Amino acid sequence: MTFPGHAPGSREYRRLILGLFFAGVATFAQLYAPQAVLPLITADLRVAPATAALAVSAATLGLAAAVIPWSVVADRRGRVPAMAVGIIAATVLGLAAPFSREIAVLLVLRFVEGVALGAVPGAALVYLNEEVSRRHAAAAAGSYIAGTTVGGLLGRVVSGVIADVSDWRIGVWSATALCAGSAALFLWLAPKARGFVPGRQRAAEEPGIRSRLLAPLRSPRQLALYGQGFLLMGAFVAVYNYLGFHLSASPFLLPSWLVTLLFLAYLAGTLSSPWAGGLASSRGRYPVLLGSIAVMSAGALLMLAPLAAVVLAGLLLFTAGFFGAHAVASGWTPAAAPPASRSQASSLYYFAYYAGSSVFGWALGLVFGVAGWPWFLGGVLVMCAVAAMLAVTTLREVPSGQA
Repeated sequence: MTFPGHAPGSREYRRLILGLFFAGVATFAQLYAPQAVLPLITADLRVAPATAALAVSAATLGLAAAVIPWSVVADRRGRVPAMAVGIIAATVLGLAAPFSREIAVLLVLRFVEGVALGAVPGAALVYLNEEVSRRHAAAAAGSYIAGTTVGGLLGRVVSGVIADVSDWRIGVWSATALCAGSAALFLWLAPKARGFVPGRQRAAEEPGIRSRLLAPLRSPRQLALYGQGFLLMGAFVAVYNYLGFHLSASPFLLPSWLVTLLFLAYLAGTLSSPWAGGLASSRGRYPVLLGSIAVMSAGALLMLAPLAAVVLAGLLLFTAGFFGAHAVASGWTPAAAPPASRSQASSLYYFAYYAGSSVFGWALGLVFGVAGWPWFLGGVLVMCAVAAMLAVTTLREVPSGQA
């Protein structure tokens, strides 16, 4: 008999959502901890801002490269064991990386750390879709994305605040130590999988890995969803990479501790992601996705203003819109994929997601360095417009509330 999935209100459902929440904290706190201290890395290692930003891009590139192989491991060994191995390995590497004395060594360690971190996005949403009843999957996905926002926020704020009174290495190390505790909570809380069937048992009735990877790539709907992750995540990471440099310069001249506190804008994503997931369950994913992109674009426009308060308001809108769109698109991907390809479809989404982070997190820095903030935000707005166009042309036909 097929497992129907845990229903909201059950003990197992609460443990699953809370466990994945802490998995998101453990993953994303250490993934983005260096972002808050990029100006300090620039000064200490005497590199350009775009080069310092590679400390973030190297990890996201490693994650992008590893997320599909991790999905294969998760298919064979189980979702929770794969995530456990990845989080533990990443935490060990994360504790070592900040003490690199050369930028090249730091980037290599961050890349390998990203490879280990790929286990969580490679398996988390598939695990969720297998263990939660289909009716509540979109809302549950929003709750998981909320955990990733808390992780991203804690990593940036902890590293930035501690670095301000010590140095950037101690700041990043402190954020990684926080991740170790979150990883332990995930391992304790995550319930044993009941909807997972090991790959060896499915081998006789399911296609091989090549076919499971190619099936989503032949679907225009899946490709449009991957485009959302690639473009929107690229724009989002780029804004957070270079906003600190923008606000530290004229006419703002904000101190580093205050720039660090701007990462509290992540709380907007903590609220918007479960809200968007719940709204997608009742109203349909397509209109919520398009509305989220519109909010994100409005926030980017506000960040053109020369007033810090207006920039902050824009950042709040931009962050809320991004995480709303990400909650919808990431949860939609495995739901819309053939059952045999759900793990690979989710992994391909995250491959595109982190590839966008790596590419645009660096490339838009070149625009910022050469042409300045207005042209930088112009690039961000173009990316949002292209993502919206993909949604309108490919996803609009999907009936409301359906995959």
